[in-house]
Amino acid sequence: MENKDTKVLSFWVSPYGLRVVWALKLKGVEYEYIEEDIFNKSNLLLQMNPVHKKVPVLIHHHKPICESLAIMEYIDETWTQYPLMPQEPHQRALTRFWSSFADEKVAHAAVNAMMFSGDEKKNNAENAKEAMEKIEELIKGKKFFGGENIGYLDLVLGWISYFLPVMEEAGNFHIIDPLKFPAISSWKKNFLDHPIIKDTPPPRDKTLHYLQSLIIDFASKSSGQ
Repeated sequence: MENKDTKVLSFWVSPYGLRVVWALKLKGVEYEYIEEDIFNKSNLLLQMNPVHKKVPVLIHHHKPICESLAIMEYIDETWTQYPLMPQEPHQRALTRFWSSFADEKVAHAAVNAMMFSGDEKKNNAENAKEAMEKIEELIKGKKFFGGENIGYLDLVLGWISYFLPVMEEAGNFHIIDPLKFPAISSWKKNFLDHPIIKDTPPPRDKTLHYLQSLIIDFASKSSGQ
């Protein structure tokens, strides 16, 4: 699907970029996807996101929008079909709260658990588990965080369904125990079975190799080699 008025700059393994792609696909919006090499950033990316210089970036009518959470809200407000955010103001505020919580508490701790070793790995894994316990309570009794349909928070947490298991394998740690997190485990299956979602995650083997190379590189730099 290509639309010269709507472009997405992203990187094949970026879970933040995939959120944006999912949002556009759910709404049936055509777009042009532009793959970025984050290790050799294009002039277009540097021009469109001069502050953070990172993906994803949505370009709509030549105007850039940066940061995945802001991009998804922009998409939801611009294309009103298939609403992603709740309509009621309090529920919208809660969705924003839990989205920030998930990125700050779960994603950050999971990345650290993958990259570090020893006590830092253990402590970050425990922090991620504690945060996931709150997410577990949030999804109990529901098919999706958005109810019967995938919503904004589902897209924010979507990386947990396919990316976190690969992170766990690459970094030799474990967060999601199906016995401890049955509601999240059920949600993961529902999410990945959705026709819009199921064929979009990057190849597992390629992702695993990429993450393992990041860990090796990080360990080498940390040791001063």
